[in-house]
Amino acid sequence: MPALRSRLVAAAALAIAYLALAMAVAAGILNGLDKQVLQAMSSLWSEPLHPLFQAIAELGGLELTTILMIALAIFLVRGGFGADAWVVLAFVAAQVLEVLYKANLHHPGPPRTVAHTDGPSITELVSASGPLANSFPSGHVVRAVIAYGLIAFVVQRLAPWPLARTLAIPVATLLILLLAFDRLYLDLHWESDVLGGLLLGAIGLLAGTVWLDRPRTTDN
Repeated sequence: MPALRSRLVAAAALAIAYLALAMAVAAGILNGLDKQVLQAMSSLWSEPLHPLFQAIAELGGLELTTILMIALAIFLVRGGFGADAWVVLAFVAAQVLEVLYKANLHHPGPPRTVAHTDGPSITELVSASGPLANSFPSGHVVRAVIAYGLIAFVVQRLAPWPLARTLAIPVATLLILLLAFDRLYLDLHWESDVLGGLLLGAIGLLAGTVWLDRPRTTDN
């Protein structure tokens, strides 16, 4: 129980940090820093590496992460942890919050060029214009944090192989950081968008782990 309370406190602190960041973004306080980071990342761009980073972007795509969350829910149900499968609602709730923020917080993303686009995807099609073209927070980062974080948490707890349990969190962390860098490298998000995605994703991840580690009844 103390560990669960600690996670709830951490989630509350992250929520406060996220709201503070959102207000700073809305007020334009971070515009200068956003542009400085964008210029620095643009100088690193290399055409031969572009296909690689387009592929990395798919790690946070709506299609792949949704499939992974469905697979996680099925795994939990088939493993006799049916109630735990509701953890995927943390993923869904975070997606709803992401859409609400993008629809209501006017914060256009960096100017796009053909060279720096993502590969074809549902999210690229939907966010190409209209209110969802706003870029705070990064949906790719939100999805990556929750999807890979929850999978790592479950693997660490349930995998029968010691190596898998040992590598679960480091691998998930690497994937999340790689995806966060990808958003900046492709000039598709400001650094404030990526930070917002990390915070919102972390809130969803903590909420999910609280559910998975909740006190158990005799029939669950």
